[in-house]
Amino acid sequence: MQDTKPATTALYDLITGDEDARVCKDIPDESCKHQPVNFFLHLISNFFTKLADEIASARLIFPWVLGLLGAPLLLVSLAVPIRESGVLLPQLFIAARIRAKALRKYVWMLGGVLSGVALWACAFVLLVDLSAKHAAWLVFAALILFSVARGVCSVAAKDVLGKTVSKSRRGTLMGLATSVSGIFTLLLGLNLGFYNQIKNNEGILASLFGIAGLCWIVASVAIWAIREEPGATEGGANAGIEALKSLRLLKDDIPFRNFVIVRTLLLSVSLGAPMLIILAQNSLGNAALIGLFLIVSGLANTVSGYVWGRLADYSSRSLMAVASGINAMVSIAVLMILQFEIELSALLLFVTAYFLTSVCLAGVRLGRKTLLVDMATAETRSAYVAVSNTVIGLLILIMGVAVSLLAGQNTQVMLWIFSGFSATACALCPLLLPAQRG
Repeated sequence: MQDTKPATTALYDLITGDEDARVCKDIPDESCKHQPVNFFLHLISNFFTKLADEIASARLIFPWVLGLLGAPLLLVSLAVPIRESGVLLPQLFIAARIRAKALRKYVWMLGGVLSGVALWACAFVLLVDLSAKHAAWLVFAALILFSVARGVCSVAAKDVLGKTVSKSRRGTLMGLATSVSGIFTLLLGLNLGFYNQIKNNEGILASLFGIAGLCWIVASVAIWAIREEPGATEGGANAGIEALKSLRLLKDDIPFRNFVIVRTLLLSVSLGAPMLIILAQNSLGNAALIGLFLIVSGLANTVSGYVWGRLADYSSRSLMAVASGINAMVSIAVLMILQFEIELSALLLFVTAYFLTSVCLAGVRLGRKTLLVDMATAETRSAYVAVSNTVIGLLILIMGVAVSLLAGQNTQVMLWIFSGFSATACALCPLLLPAQRG
């Protein structure tokens, strides 16, 4: 029977380069015919979640808000580690429960709605008349709720993606979402530039949280529309027991263990970015930095996302090596310029450095996500995600506490350490990580 080609299929062919949209790898046959539609629904959800993550960034917006409210330095510097560890740590124990669900998109939706509610709570706190101290702690509590909800999304979303979009198309999907969300972040940052002279900017920050929360709700609706086939439910009976069994992967599965080692070293990219912000604030002050760094972050995602996505589909480990290597060189260059007091505009230095670091961070995240999904099978995907994320969550919290204690007096020393970790990750990626599978 001859079918007419829907517009979604034609556009899918154009984006992915497929002449036949039914070229499917490692997804159920029933899902193959829905792949073009599912591709765009995933694209919508990824776009809105990435946009929300930029608008309510733990690297920029949360520390900024906490600082505005007069929160203790310890609280401000813990924003990124709490955001990351809150996402990652609970996953080992929720993965088995998620696996007990034949349809996991509804779990993703629950996490998405809770994420939106947490961000709306931040907006509410900024708008009501509360003492700065109480407001700071409420924002920090909302950050914890947001992080845990994101952890639920992380496990479920990767599993749904692995069931509905074929290998060699996932990197393109996530890269395109990164680029498009970067455009919108760039436009928002440009718009914020007009408000730099406003002294009381709680309203602007509240609007950012409100928009980010709305993005999560829209993303949840897109996930609801995905046509997901029921999956295997083995291993979902007892979350605690299954979690302990899953930890054996670190001993028995050498490729997976090597992935965790490299990913641990790659924490240096995300933890090094706030160090640049601290150095920039010390050099430039706070005026106009929100809009400026949002512009830089959006531009970085826009120019790098699609290219990184295509490279991830060709070789994820090469992408991770390139991104971590560039990040190390950027950090070292900044430190050398500061160390030797080279005559250079501080604004130009930190804007350029933050742009390149944001490009590298986008590449590292896209590369590790694509590699992990491609390494796993339908039976091991949830366990891979949960174990790696839980171990990384614990490590980033430990590293984050160290950063919070040392950053105020030794920011440059910490950036030296992080650049060393990035350089080591660059060297180990081709040695420890598996080659891309066709």
